[in-house]
Amino acid sequence: MTKQPITALATCLLLSLFTTLSSCKKETKQVETILEEAPKTVYASDVIPFFEDWKLILGDGSNAGIATNFENKDFFYTTNDGTTDWVVFKAPNAGSTHGTSNNTRTELAQVKKWYPKTANDKLTATLKVMNVSATGDARVAASHAVVVGQIHSADAFENEPLKIFYKKFPGHTKGSVFWHYEINTAGDDNAKRWDYSSAVWGNDFSVVGSDANTYPAEPTDGIALGEEFSYAIAVKDGIMNLTFTSPGHETKTFTKNLIASEYTTKAAIPEQTQKLFVPIGQDGVERKAAYTGEGCFFKLGAYNQTNGKSPEVNKNWCSGAETHGGDIQKQYADGNYAEVWFKKGSISVSEAAVSNAGYFAKND
Repeated sequence: MTKQPITALATCLLLSLFTTLSSCKKETKQVETILEEAPKTVYASDVIPFFEDWKLILGDGSNAGIATNFENKDFFYTTNDGTTDWVVFKAPNAGSTHGTSNNTRTELAQVKKWYPKTANDKLTATLKVMNVSATGDARVAASHAVVVGQIHSADAFENEPLKIFYKKFPGHTKGSVFWHYEINTAGDDNAKRWDYSSAVWGNDFSVVGSDANTYPAEPTDGIALGEEFSYAIAVKDGIMNLTFTSPGHETKTFTKNLIASEYTTKAAIPEQTQKLFVPIGQDGVERKAAYTGEGCFFKLGAYNQTNGKSPEVNKNWCSGAETHGGDIQKQYADGNYAEVWFKKGSISVSEAAVSNAGYFAKND
């Protein structure tokens, strides 16, 4: 007579345990499904897997280091345009800057440097510019522009033998792509340095407005915001070769000697530079050996060329643009920033390259 209650109790306990286990399994499966369906973060290093070769400088002037599995929603993150993942570089008109620059940047800087005379180094990128500053004095050549690729010197004056620009005036559909060579100034006064600008598509740096709010004619062969283009930079045995491509546009190529200067006398200063830089006292000459013996390195990203400094300081580089006192979110809200998206990139570094730690030690 006593066995039946015990059997009933055991059966009840077993049923209860089975029900609990079944419920747990269902809940576990539901959690697993939720986790599987939750959006996964796509990092820049997932899109372009070359980040071990760079340190990332952010638009607040900080060095984020190697940017593998890294994002910062203000300056550096990924997005998808419906078909493709892109790496976004964003920099306001004003904020904390890196090193001695007047301009903010969200930019990769190569962890190694190489010497032009013995170099065999290459950088390629495919990108589209999504925004340039909405404000700025139209007479200032740097207004409404962003640099999307560079070669930078790590030594001496830290000048720039290459800067690749995109610039578009407000109200225009198409902007211009051009590149600069900056002289490696002879002597001790680097304030006399100047740039020479070469047009790729559209105009060069020297085409500016007639007054603060009047813009020049729109280029007929320019590049629109959101339109893809690519560049390839190759430096070998002292010679820099540049190739620019974009669907529907003529491919453009350029060559520049980085180890033997063509600007060693005042008479050799180009007419463009005579008009743009000489009137403000930037009338130097270049050392005969140019960038020979100086470590150089690549940069890539969004180096905003529009700033809030008065054009009275420098009529070529100081835009007098809106900065909202450095408030980043206010600048982003009304278009006072540069934004560049990259979908492809590659870098080839020669065995002769060495550590670039000295540059970061000086500028971080």
